[in-house]
Amino acid sequence: MHRLIEGLHRFRESVFPDRKAFFESLAQGQNPDFLFITCCDSRVQPDVVLQSNPGDLFILRNIGNLVPPHGADNSVEAAVEYSIRILGVKHIIICGHSYCGAMEAFLNPQNLSMLPSVVKWLQYADSTRQIMAENYGHLEGKERLDKAIEINVLVQLEHLTTLPSVAPRLMRGELDLHGWVYRFESGDLSAYDPDANCFVDVEKAHLPSIRPVHSTPSTRQEGGR
Repeated sequence: MHRLIEGLHRFRESVFPDRKAFFESLAQGQNPDFLFITCCDSRVQPDVVLQSNPGDLFILRNIGNLVPPHGADNSVEAAVEYSIRILGVKHIIICGHSYCGAMEAFLNPQNLSMLPSVVKWLQYADSTRQIMAENYGHLEGKERLDKAIEINVLVQLEHLTTLPSVAPRLMRGELDLHGWVYRFESGDLSAYDPDANCFVDVEKAHLPSIRPVHSTPSTRQEGGR
């Protein structure tokens, strides 16, 4: 706790005074363009990685960066709905990450015997499990985990399209969906490129909106990294 309090003191003494007007302006409301859905993992800090300011990202975090389909989990759907209909976000990014403990546990369910709530939550990644079993059963170790992390991002993007707040705006071209994977050990960030049908360096990717409904990402999962 002392470390956190010391950090607060540094913020108040060294950061806030120089940006006082900016922080005061935040009281007028928020107008983010991005809904950023990522994992709870403490090693993933979107504002640090993207060097974004308060007010830039509307952030939704949960174990495994999951988006349950319509009607399955009110808290996630409510956050997505609010971000679109009230805040008017233009982009939704689902960002997985390397060495994801949720995906590692998901692939090794024997390690979850003491975590019944986590087991229940991870049911929303069941399609990831099926895709991995049917298409990537030959992979092992880190290669298997990395692929599961990527596939899970695509599965959750597909779940997004089942939400009533998302589907019509996506079809009208008013909303863009993006799938990312952040590798904190290297600082690399890759994005799903629907034209190349794989994850590529985000700075090199062709990034049109992923437009599922009739051509969902998870139906094209055979692409490489």
